[in-house]
Formats: sequence, structure tokens, C-alpha cells
Amino acid sequence: MKIIVQYIKEYFYETDKRLLGLVSILTALLIFINYHYSVDKYIGQLQSFLYSLTIRYIIFLAAFTLPWLFYRIIQHKKYTTNRVFIFLVLLAPAIFSLKIALNVPLHFSDNINWNQYWNHIFYWPFRLIIMAVILYLIWKIVDNDQPFYGITIKNIKWRPYVLMLLIMLPLIAAASTQSDFLAMYPKLNLMAGVYDEMGMSWWHKLLFELSYGSDFISIELFFRGFLILAFIKWAGKDAILPMACFYCTIHFGKPLGECISSYFGGMILGIVVYNTRSIVGGLMVHLGIAWLMEIGGYISPLSST
Repeated sequence: MKIIVQYIKEYFYETDKRLLGLVSILTALLIFINYHYSVDKYIGQLQSFLYSLTIRYIIFLAAFTLPWLFYRIIQHKKYTTNRVFIFLVLLAPAIFSLKIALNVPLHFSDNINWNQYWNHIFYWPFRLIIMAVILYLIWKIVDNDQPFYGITIKNIKWRPYVLMLLIMLPLIAAASTQSDFLAMYPKLNLMAGVYDEMGMSWWHKLLFELSYGSDFISIELFFRGFLILAFIKWAGKDAILPMACFYCTIHFGKPLGECISSYFGGMILGIVVYNTRSIVGGLMVHLGIAWLMEIGGYISPLSST
């Protein structure tokens, strides 16, 4: 744990406080606009794949490119004029916009509830595969001198990540006694009617959780793998702040506290990956917390299920 604390202290000591402040203000402004004007709710109501893709791209593009523009203006960074760098900066928001917009309902069952369930089971791993293929092609062309965007356990120290999960355990246990927590977890609860369907058994729940977990793999591979490890050859630790701002915007629609904390959590995970060159430990923590929250929702004495 001490080594991770040291990584964080070194990062904040060395980072230009003007840039840290500007990116934080930008992130706060984007959060305010979204929650004040219910932007994410509006996007969720759009029936058009193209409109949803376009609006999300604009939001993600602003969150990711403006921090890089700050580096250019304030520190006169030359890497921002590199053509490959510019291409990847413009491409990254498009990749994640596509991931989210790929949500065209498929027909698996005549039962509405079961159809919704199987769409979730299909789309989370499907999106992971699509994203992994795109990132693999990018890696093969421009980054194959390193492991595939942090998929490595070389020199990784597991103890700090285990301690992180242990620290979170009592916090999640306490949260699972709150009604607002149980309104969100387990995620299967949000699919109205499924729990009341005949035939719902333990393996349906397990399959749902495994599929749900695949979404965290795609998130870590993209944000901590691609957005950090593909950009450090130009930007070094400068890659962390643009990633954290972008990462925060994918939490629009979540509870406000979770959205705000995602900016700082994304920054910390980015710092760790920058120093370790591996996303595996962060993935273990992210996925572990997600599944612990699911377990908390299932076993809470206040749970309606």
C-alpha cells in the first residue's frame, strides 16, 4: 500500500497545479451541465443510434481534447502537433461512443422481461469483443513494442490491491444497509419484472454477474490501458488528467457522488498504471468492488429480493 501512496504523492508533487486546477474545473463544469440540464437522461431517451453516437462523441471529445489543449496553451507541449497523436485523440471518444451506442434491442424472447435480460447478457461481452479488436489493431500498428495495453502481470505486487479491497469491504457493507444503495444494487434489480419471472434461478444471476463483469474489463482496457499506455510515449504522466476527465463523463447518469468520485478514482488508477505499466491490479480492484457491491445488494437484510 505504501508504494501506491508514494506513486500518488510523487504525481501530485510533480504535476503543474495550474493544469490540475483547470482540468478539475472543466470536469466540474461538465458535471454541472449534465446534472443541471439532465443531458444524459435526454440522450438515453433518443431512439436514434446515430444521434446517440454523435452527442456522446461531442461530450467525450470535449472532455478528452480540452485538457490536451490546456497542455498546449500553458506548457507549450510539442507532442500535441504529432499527427498520430492527434488522430488517436480524435479517435478515442469515437471508440467509446460506439461502445455505449451499440444497444439496438435484439429479439431473444417473446417475454419482454426475459428479452431484456438476454440483451444484457449478450451486449456486455459483445462490446468488450468489439473494443478489444479495435484496440488490438491500433496496438498492432503503433504500440506493439509493449504488452497489449497493460495486459501483463510482470513485476506486479498483489498485496496493495488486496489491501484496497479489504479497506472497501466494511464501507460497502455499511452502504448495503442504505435504501439508495439498494435502489441501484444488485443491477439485476433494475430490470423490472425479471425477478418475478418463472424459471429465474441462481445460474441466471451468475451469468448476469459474469456478463456485467466483462464491462469492467472493457473499461479498464480502454481508459487505463489505451488512454494511458498508448499516450505515454508522447506525453508521459500528462496522459493521466485527460483520461480522468473523460472517465468521469461516462458516469453521467450515475448518482452524483459516484460521478464526482470517479474523477479522483480514475486519476488514482491512472497513476498506478503509469508507474506499473499493468492494468491487471486496477482491474482486480475495480471488478472486485463492483462484485462486492452486487453481493451486498443480494445479501442485505433490507433487500427486497
